[in-house]
Amino acid sequence: MEGLFGSIYKNKKVLITGNTGFKGSWLALWLLKLGANVKGISLKPNTNPNHHTLLNLPIETDIIDIRHYEELKTSIISYNPDIIFHLAAQPLIRYSYKETLETFNTNIIGSANIFEIAKHLNNSLKAIINVTTDKCYENREQNKGYIETDHLGGYDPYSASKACSEIITSSYRNSFFNTNDYNKTHSTLIASARAGNVIGGGDWSEDRLIPDLVKAATRGESTIIRSPEAIRPWQHVLEPLTGYLLLGQKLLQGEKEFADAWNLGPKEDEFSSVIDVVSIAQKNWNDIRIEIENTNHFHEAKLLKLNSQKANSKLEWKSIWTLNESIRNTIYWYQNYYNSKTISSEDQLNEYINTAKTNKTCWT
Repeated sequence: MEGLFGSIYKNKKVLITGNTGFKGSWLALWLLKLGANVKGISLKPNTNPNHHTLLNLPIETDIIDIRHYEELKTSIISYNPDIIFHLAAQPLIRYSYKETLETFNTNIIGSANIFEIAKHLNNSLKAIINVTTDKCYENREQNKGYIETDHLGGYDPYSASKACSEIITSSYRNSFFNTNDYNKTHSTLIASARAGNVIGGGDWSEDRLIPDLVKAATRGESTIIRSPEAIRPWQHVLEPLTGYLLLGQKLLQGEKEFADAWNLGPKEDEFSSVIDVVSIAQKNWNDIRIEIENTNHFHEAKLLKLNSQKANSKLEWKSIWTLNESIRNTIYWYQNYYNSKTISSEDQLNEYINTAKTNKTCWT
């Protein structure tokens, strides 16, 4: 596995913020398999069980709130990483209505802290990947997918905070890490990545569709569905992680044209409604039951699509698993966990890589 992505991660010092989270823990697992030296900066996991604890990976994690600049600076400078994957965030829309200042401070000031500290790493830091979201766009409920040059926005506090994180990324890239000055006044390239609605085993967060379905099924209860016809760009967690790693490879290789914003969404024919995702999940787990609730106390977009043509053509990134395969593997992960306490993450990672090799994907 160390030969993937041009063997670029072997022996590299990689820092992941948010490594105790769902997506961050999957990324940490993969980077270890790629031969990287990995360190994490994160809060303690906020659910029990959680993927980070179940994996029990042999990496050092500093428990730090990314809003705390001095503590964060000391940790990052002492590690002196080659690349930073910035995933630490407040990731939930409904929670952002309740804890709005926490959301803004974490997702905006926390991101700015990472970039500000990067200015103190001299020539050692080669790359930063800032992970944001598809919800950073000003959502006009349009049927075509948003492209990277569309207006940023955000109705709810979470989406707005991620749009601000994108603006901050662009500002630091232009002001302090300009590609025109690369290898002259600095040696750091910065990219941002906007993925879709991510699913996969090991997520127990509140207000996420698959975790809510799974938790209710294990209790013999029904899941309340608020917006059954809402359409989202669903994708397995390994899909955007591939994009992050591929971006990291390009930046570590000094290919400055990749220091930009990138959409990493599913194929056009894979966008599906909430109720369609539920239907596929039910076919894989008979215990899943739902109830439709017609009132929603918070604003949520009805239609959200991403156009990933830029990543498809320039980055040569593409989806590996179909929506059906993604949901099946996600449900299978939870069934293994609840039936036998088996953690299927490594097996599913290997299966994903083998499929990518069969498809002759560029990073294999």
